[in-house]
Amino acid sequence: MGAAPAARARLRDSAAGAPRPAARYDGAVSPRLVLGLFLGAYAVQYVVETALLGLNLRRAARTRGVPAPLAGAVDEATARRGREYVLARGRLALVEGAAGVVATLAVLLGGALPWLERALGGRGLSGAHLFVAYMACLSAAGSLLGTPFSLYGTFVVEERFGFNRATVRLWLADRLKSLLLQVALGVPLLYAVFGFMTLTGRAWWLWLFAFLVLVQVFLLWLWPSLIAPLFNRFVPLPAGPLRERLEALARDAGFRNRGLFVMDASRRSGHSNAYFTGLFRPRIVLFDTLVERMDADEAASVLAHEIGHHREHHVYGRLAGSLAVLLVALFGASLLLPWPPLYAAFGLDRPALHSGLALLFLCGGAFVFWMAPFASGLSRRHEFQADRYAVRLARAPAALKRALLRLSGENLSNPDPHPWYVAWHYSHPPLPDRLARIDEAAAREGLAGRVAPRTA
Repeated sequence: MGAAPAARARLRDSAAGAPRPAARYDGAVSPRLVLGLFLGAYAVQYVVETALLGLNLRRAARTRGVPAPLAGAVDEATARRGREYVLARGRLALVEGAAGVVATLAVLLGGALPWLERALGGRGLSGAHLFVAYMACLSAAGSLLGTPFSLYGTFVVEERFGFNRATVRLWLADRLKSLLLQVALGVPLLYAVFGFMTLTGRAWWLWLFAFLVLVQVFLLWLWPSLIAPLFNRFVPLPAGPLRERLEALARDAGFRNRGLFVMDASRRSGHSNAYFTGLFRPRIVLFDTLVERMDADEAASVLAHEIGHHREHHVYGRLAGSLAVLLVALFGASLLLPWPPLYAAFGLDRPALHSGLALLFLCGGAFVFWMAPFASGLSRRHEFQADRYAVRLARAPAALKRALLRLSGENLSNPDPHPWYVAWHYSHPPLPDRLARIDEAAAREGLAGRVAPRTA
């Protein structure tokens, strides 16, 4: 019986959408100071990221010919097209980034958040329903903002360089499927988030973290068999020399998997790739464009690289890292959500879960963007490790190099990116660095004599 008053209090707070405990605003921190800190951090983020992108575009615009490390491996026409593709994508990114800044500042400083709260409240929404509707409206607004850039990127930039193979009808069908999927999964998830945040007391962030871990594992299990087939067709790799080569390679590595599949990526794009999907016994998925263009040894070297990620525990390490970041973020949210100056700085008169989370999503990136080079550097290190494993497993460094050269050329990768941009953004090492490291790994394995000249 003693727990009933506390439960009723939590339900009252949940109906109001207020986080618990609600801090008392004593004026110790000025809302203007909070706003100034955000604007300063946001300006730094925009200047740094725009400057890095500008350096990379300037380098691409001024470079001519083939970079010395790739001489004899990449022809001049491919290098030129790669730079042109970088310039086209980068210029679009500059415009999209500027539009994102304008939209974000308009929402935060133009009174959009209080207006949305009043509009939804005026329709009788409160508590969990207000929370879900509020977050859904902001998500929809963000999606609408990105739609013109997605259309231009797909049907102008990708079309210009021969990558786009999607029709407008297919593009619209994909967007509709994505929307329905977001509603089917996202709405129940938002209601669950609200419940954990309002009904589990001060430690709500720990309870919510545990729940989100289960959700993520569930989605990783669900994706290969139920979600991915909504967008692409997956068929077993046909019997033949390629399948035999890849299955033998997986057996040699002791790599347990759920089979080799070919995805009809060519319906939408001319880009090539391969990946694993699933958590415990993953599927091996090859783009049909990759199967068409690579010989058995090249495809085997790509698969060996992906197996290397699993053997080096990169998949689980990255998952653990992302969960650690999520835990810290939730703890930070538990401290900031009840803090009145955060709301006063942006014209909101009281703490509330829906507006608080919106502020954290919109403002948080400005304070953590500096972590990008650390994450990118770790990812590049993992790629080097996977390449070394591929050399040891497949024993065909020349084929691995040919595969990377082929993928780089066919995907029009930047042949000579700016090193600062690489350090900040590149999850994969530039091609010259990877080829040099493969040569080193081959020499250590006694395979140096089998490294063929670099030919595309």
